[in-house]
Amino acid sequence: MMQRVLITGGAGFIGSHLAERLLDAGYQVAVLDNLSTGRFENIAHLVGRPGFSFAIDSIENEIVLDRLASESDAIVHLAAAVGVKLVVERPVHTIETNIMGTEAVLRVAARYRARVLIASTSEVYGKGARTPFREDDDVVLGPTSRNRWAYAASKMVDEFLALAYHQKYELPAVIVRLFNTVGPRQVGRYGMVIPRFMRQALAGEPITVYGDGSQSRCFCDVSDTVRALEALMVHPQAAGRVFNVGSTEEVTILELAQRVKAIAHSDSPITFIPYEEAYAPGFEDMKRRVPDISRLHELTGWQPRYRLDDILMRVKNWLQDSETRV
Repeated sequence: MMQRVLITGGAGFIGSHLAERLLDAGYQVAVLDNLSTGRFENIAHLVGRPGFSFAIDSIENEIVLDRLASESDAIVHLAAAVGVKLVVERPVHTIETNIMGTEAVLRVAARYRARVLIASTSEVYGKGARTPFREDDDVVLGPTSRNRWAYAASKMVDEFLALAYHQKYELPAVIVRLFNTVGPRQVGRYGMVIPRFMRQALAGEPITVYGDGSQSRCFCDVSDTVRALEALMVHPQAAGRVFNVGSTEEVTILELAQRVKAIAHSDSPITFIPYEEAYAPGFEDMKRRVPDISRLHELTGWQPRYRLDDILMRVKNWLQDSETRV
C-alpha cells in the first residue's frame, strides 16, 4: 500500500486539488513546484497539515528531485508548460520543460522503483477527425513551422518515453491524457476559456470568443479529474497503458459563452476575435475534442459526476469569493 506521493507541479490548479484529495485519503504528500505557472496560494491552506510538505524549486534541480523521489512510493508528474497562449509565445520553454522534465522524473522513478503517473493531454490527438478520440487512434499533427503543435509533439515524446521506461525497466508508469479540466483555482491567464469567460461576464465586459465559436469541447470538473488520477495511481493493471480522462458532455464555445452569461446573470455582449489576433498568424484549432472514456471506466468504474452548469456555478462562486477575500 503506497503511502507517500510526490506531486510535481503540485501548486498548480490540478496539482493542488490532487494534493488535497490525497491528504484527505490519508496519504503523505510532497509538492514540488517552481511557481512559474502554479501559485503558492493554491496550497497555502495545506501547510501545517500532518503529512504535507512542499519545496519551491524546479524539477530541473536534480538534487531536490532525487531526494523527494527517494522518499516517495509514487510520483504524479503534472509539472509542464500549460495553456495554448504560453505555448505559442514560448515554444522553446514548452519543449524543454515538457520533454526534459519528464525524462528527469522517469529517471528518478526508475532509480527508486516508484510508481509514476505522467500527465499528457488531449492535444496529442491533433487534427484527428474521428470522434470520440480513443487512446489507440492514429495521430495527425500540423507542420513544424507552426509552433502551436510543439506542445502536442512534446507530450507525445513524454508518452513514448514513459512507455519505453515501462518496457525496458518494468517501471510501473501510467499515462493520462487530460481533456479540458476546469474548476475553482483555475485562472484564465494562460488561455483557459471558462475562467476567462466568467470573469468577463461578472465584470460586465465583452465575452471574447476566439474564431467563430463553432469549435466544441468537453469540460471536466477538477474534482472528477483528481478522482480518476488517484484511481489510476493505485490500480495495478493501469501500468504501461494510456487513459483518457475527461467529460463527454460536448458544447460549442459559442454556446458555452451563452451559458456563462446566463449563469452570471450578465448583460455582457459576446464578441468574436480572429485566431490570428488572439494567438498568431496561421493558428490552427481543433474543431472537436471529445474523449472516449470507456477504457478508464472499464478498469476503475470512473465516470464524471459534475454536469457543465454545475461546473460553471462552482467557478462563478469561487471567483466571487476570491474577489471578496481580496
